[in-house]
Amino acid sequence: MRNKALPIALLLALTPSALLADTLFDNLDGITLDAQGRVRHFTGIVVGTDGRIAEVLERTDKRPARVDYRVDGKGRVVIPGLIDSHLHLLAIGFAKLTLDLSETRSLQEAQAKIRAYAAEHPDRAWVIGSGWNPDAWGLGRFPTAAEIDALVPDRPVWLTSADGHAGWANSKALALAGVTAATADPAGGRIERTAGTTRPAGVLIDTAAALVDRVVPPPRPEDRDVAFALAQDALLRHGITTATDMGTTIEDWQTFRRAGDIGRLSMRIMAYARGVDAMALIGGPGPTPWLYDDRLRMNGVALAADGALAWRGALLKAPYADDPRTRGDALLSDTQLKNLMSRAAIDNFQVAVDASGDAATAEVLDAVDTLTQTYKGDRRWRIERAQAVDPADVRRFGSHGIVVSLQPLDLTTGRTAAEARLGPQRLAGAYPWRSIAATGATLAFGSDAPDHAPDPFAGMAAASTRQGDDDQPFGGWQPQEKVTREAALAAYTAGAAYAGFAEGRFGRIERGQRADFLVLDHDPLLATPAELRGTRVLQTWINGRLAWEEGNRPLSKTAEPARTRGTGGEGR
Repeated sequence: MRNKALPIALLLALTPSALLADTLFDNLDGITLDAQGRVRHFTGIVVGTDGRIAEVLERTDKRPARVDYRVDGKGRVVIPGLIDSHLHLLAIGFAKLTLDLSETRSLQEAQAKIRAYAAEHPDRAWVIGSGWNPDAWGLGRFPTAAEIDALVPDRPVWLTSADGHAGWANSKALALAGVTAATADPAGGRIERTAGTTRPAGVLIDTAAALVDRVVPPPRPEDRDVAFALAQDALLRHGITTATDMGTTIEDWQTFRRAGDIGRLSMRIMAYARGVDAMALIGGPGPTPWLYDDRLRMNGVALAADGALAWRGALLKAPYADDPRTRGDALLSDTQLKNLMSRAAIDNFQVAVDASGDAATAEVLDAVDTLTQTYKGDRRWRIERAQAVDPADVRRFGSHGIVVSLQPLDLTTGRTAAEARLGPQRLAGAYPWRSIAATGATLAFGSDAPDHAPDPFAGMAAASTRQGDDDQPFGGWQPQEKVTREAALAAYTAGAAYAGFAEGRFGRIERGQRADFLVLDHDPLLATPAELRGTRVLQTWINGRLAWEEGNRPLSKTAEPARTRGTGGEGR
């Protein structure tokens, strides 16, 4: 069959083998970025039988005479598939299987959802959930166990915070975990106490959350498979063709492998193991090869130097402005951090370190300075988050090929906390995106989902305006740190691919790269901020095959939800 023009609806009905043919996608309003970050326009793409781009065509270029299929793009906007550089893949799916508090805007609203969920699921031994955020509630304090006990006194309840840095338990869960007034705070964590006493109040922060996590029944493999399918469909819906999974466990990895083995792995996953033990268990002597047509690879290891700024867990050089008793929590000593980074680097695993506070960031930069004397070559040391940076340290990001992985939507919900935690004297170093980019460091953007919605277009709007979806504050928060719309798109495409050693495979519409692209309802580079946040993904294509289309049922063969055994998620 030659030169057959096919509507998209008919392509949906074709078998996978029928799609393994040369296809011309024509009449496109195409946008990509070249190696220098400049915008390049195109009107056609030829995709080969291997799912790679064979030709990128401009308006005046002659179309190939012989292709198997022609697809009319009807003049719609096409951009490269988007890459989320920092998320927690299985947690996205588990949030959909358990109690989701991410949309609650008050403690009372959260309590109503907890009560309703417990009543709807009387057979579940535990009530498990996630997504709560006291800053979004305007509470001015952390919630308490008593505020769950009044709703669910008969079963343990464990609710992970939106960013995964804390958990909220009822008295039943605390008792099962053996957390009492005599329980000491673990290193790198904190048990919130009832005022004037040592009694646990109900919230456990950072490493303290593990005290309850360890007694929560783990999800079964079939629960994981369903969670993955739900997460994959959610990401494809947002135009995310590649996910960077931070904190991959062996159970997560086996879930990805099962999906790949049975043909249900549509998107791409760049995985970073949860610690060096998981890294060695999964990767063995080094990073894995790319599997399933460049859909899965274990790149390296995810480490954490400190906690989050919102919880006063970020390690600061000076005390917190709103609590001078603390400078935050170091999750690793300087020696431990260097030893773990060295253990990974010696076997050529890439290292990604979460560092939120200015002291933690400086510690990671110091470690990189030291380790690069031993570990030569292209290492692409990753620093994740960088919520607060000492301006004196910013220039150091431009050395040793450092990649900085940032979450723009964190600013929209975290700026109020940053103002309180840092005080006016240190705000110049809060979320310093443009300053970091100016050093020559590569930026990669992500969401930290399920902390924030995995919505790259909302992220681009936040990065380029420094405003929330209410267009506040006027002119942007610390507006000198805005990045251009083009730079934001690059950080979700080519920059994010580079951050995971995937440049040349995907990230651009370019000859030889995988044919991952999106069809949109408008041009994201020309849209107003409100229009950008409201961008609709009409189609998501991976390897030149349609993976998702607006208005159609999910194409990734989502399994039926398995019956959960009193749980459905794990703390991060």
